[in-house]
Amino acid sequence: MARVLVLRHHDEDHPGLIGEAFVAQGFELDVVMMNESTPTPSVRGYDVLLILGSSSAVYDREVEKAWFGRELGVIAQAGELAVPILGICFGAQALCLFHGGDVSRSSEPEIGWYQIDVEPGVDLESGPWFEFHFDRMTLPTDAQLWATSARAVQAFAHGRNVGVQFHPEIDDLQLRDWLESAAESARDFGHDVDVLLAETAREVPAARERAHHLVSLFLRHGGQLA
Repeated sequence: MARVLVLRHHDEDHPGLIGEAFVAQGFELDVVMMNESTPTPSVRGYDVLLILGSSSAVYDREVEKAWFGRELGVIAQAGELAVPILGICFGAQALCLFHGGDVSRSSEPEIGWYQIDVEPGVDLESGPWFEFHFDRMTLPTDAQLWATSARAVQAFAHGRNVGVQFHPEIDDLQLRDWLESAAESARDFGHDVDVLLAETAREVPAARERAHHLVSLFLRHGGQLA
């Protein structure tokens, strides 16, 4: 069976709807923690690397010293082994940085459900997708832009790798876990947390379909699905 190595950075993070989509395509998931207290995983023997989000910033030098520098090494190993990478939020920013782009603090964060503008010829759903980020990417010149919003790059490809700024994995159960530590950020942005959770619960069936479509697109782009 084909295998996906999933890097998460917090206990409350899991591959969610994206994980379901990979399983539906016949993949087995191995979810491992990547932080200052865990060993560096190897991509050897895997067919896909999936990198989830983080509350850390890819440009934080202390985070780089503690563990993110080792994560960049995992990305490098995936490239050496021709293992395609799907990066989500922090994972997308890690790919952007690794390939020579730039990531910086955004003056306009995005929290909640947003439509995105998809580039012509890119078979990506326009959403709505769930966003929860405070940084923005400037892509390397050799990246292929897939989608944007008014505030940020939302999706791109670099070689076989794909990064998405939004969170296609999210459902209301995972969001509830996130908000145990991040509710103030949502409130500061103007959200009623209960309303946001209810909106997310209503959106899950359609979001599940969009997640399946995204995984199929990623696998086709990476040459792993006809």
